[in-house]
Amino acid sequence: MLVSAQEMLQKAKAGKYAVGQFNINNLEWTKAILSTAQELKSPVILGVSEGAGKYMTGYKTVVGMVKGMMEEMNITVPVALHLDHGGYEGCLKCVEAGFSSIMFDGSHYPIEENIAKTTELVKICKEKGLSLEAEVGSIGGEEDGVVGAGEVADPQECKSIADLGITMLAAGIGNIHGKYPENWKGLSFETLDEIQKLTGDMPLVLHGGTGIPEDMIKKAISLGVAKINVNTECQLSFADATRKYIEAGKDQQGKGFDPRKLLAPGTEAIKATVKEKMELFGSVGKAE
Repeated sequence: MLVSAQEMLQKAKAGKYAVGQFNINNLEWTKAILSTAQELKSPVILGVSEGAGKYMTGYKTVVGMVKGMMEEMNITVPVALHLDHGGYEGCLKCVEAGFSSIMFDGSHYPIEENIAKTTELVKICKEKGLSLEAEVGSIGGEEDGVVGAGEVADPQECKSIADLGITMLAAGIGNIHGKYPENWKGLSFETLDEIQKLTGDMPLVLHGGTGIPEDMIKKAISLGVAKINVNTECQLSFADATRKYIEAGKDQQGKGFDPRKLLAPGTEAIKATVKEKMELFGSVGKAE
């Protein structure tokens, strides 16, 4: 049973921990993340970008796979299925397909248009009981072809979007998707503090969780971040484990070429990464 992310994030914000959003790309990813969440008794958010949704043939396929898997694996921890960086049309498609949470990324629109479109989606999500994430100040790096330099959001603009009735707010505080460059200046905690003061109990979201030092992650959580997105790190650990398996020639021993064997080390590597993150974010045992 998929749930909206609202309750899990309000609990996280009050309890000073964060719930991880781990992006899924296929069956292996989904299975690895769900089994780790269940094992660690942690709530979890499965993120799906529009590109990953298209890759998996469409949002209905994703919903069918996730729901079926949760039933077959007896998953009892809270799981939200969330559209990551959705456009307006993508959001509507995910609502229709049965997602339990969506993110509308209107950060590249002028603030008035971001507000207008977010207002429409707030109405739809309230009717259907879905959680809604909005974004102010574009997050750096590349996300499905959209490249940003890691802007710092305007706290007043954050307040005007937060006041529309959204569930959680992603605010740019110098964070970047993907690997962080050598000359990265770090997170702007002053901005985060300002945003937190103006938005009160609203759970804040940190995108680009890969490569942010642990002390910065912990500080961000102490300043109201209740959801942290991880994607690149799982991809890197999956690729690394798969490379080692093939370089060791294991795919040429016995039936080592069988995809179930070939993808097993990478799947285990995703599990290890997710476990490490859940421990860092403080969400372990919070679903009991």
